Amino acid sequence: MPRFLEKGQKQMSTSDANMSRLVTKVRWVVESSNARIKRWKYLDKTLPTNQIPFIGDYVRIVCALSNKFFPPLSKCKIPDDDNAEAAKLLYLSKQVNNLKERVQDHGLLRRSAQWKTARECDIMEFPRLDDEQLRNLTCGTYQLKLSPSYIQEHIEGECDISFHKDNDRLLRVKIQSRHTSSKQYFVWIEYSDCSVDAWYCTCKAGARVVGMCSHIAAIIWYLAKGRHEGETRGVRNWGEHVLDAADIPPSVDESDSDDSSCASVSEE
Repeated sequence: MPRFLEKGQKQMSTSDANMSRLVTKVRWVVESSNARIKRWKYLDKTLPTNQIPFIGDYVRIVCALSNKFFPPLSKCKIPDDDNAEAAKLLYLSKQVNNLKERVQDHGLLRRSAQWKTARECDIMEFPRLDDEQLRNLTCGTYQLKLSPSYIQEHIEGECDISFHKDNDRLLRVKIQSRHTSSKQYFVWIEYSDCSVDAWYCTCKAGARVVGMCSHIAAIIWYLAKGRHEGETRGVRNWGEHVLDAADIPPSVDESDSDDSSCASVSEE
């Protein structure tokens, strides 16, 4: 099970956030398996107690049919790549967030005088990254799929990006919560010429180094890739399709699963 915040705690520790990410990385397979079993209406509802002796047999029959006639929920294309990915996640889960410690030890959140507002020319040296490099940083694709629409509101409004006066490779960004409009978080990102080296966010899971939270992912995606594409994508205005019934809008997104016949479950 993922870790939960203790009473009075505002943010998970780095180790707890890392372990929770390991759980959510593999949990989607379990959830997808449950969804596939519940496609049978008999197993998709609360059963009376007199059926308890037979439930095990029914589940085994359903699972046998699913294994025989449905495609695998997860396809291992290159075993060595999967093993390397698992080893990478386990290694990262044992690491500490050095940037978080610097932020706390040096008061980088409280001392506003240390920061200068960044202009477009000040972040031109932020490294450009392709999709594969971004996936390696986020340890998946879920946050990257959210990034274009999430960052759009900050592009159109005032995006508060600052850099440290003694280290122009350390950025601080103030970003709005994905779930609560009145809540804002601070994000710190440290980078070099060719890579993003460290990150930290003040949100609940922002201390982890196994991947990153959606706030950090959205900012890195925009600075490293999105702003160079010349096209910004936000929340679609469905109102433009109301007046003409013949104007059928395209589908929003396709499922992450390949040829999945069950309800889609996010793997991130």
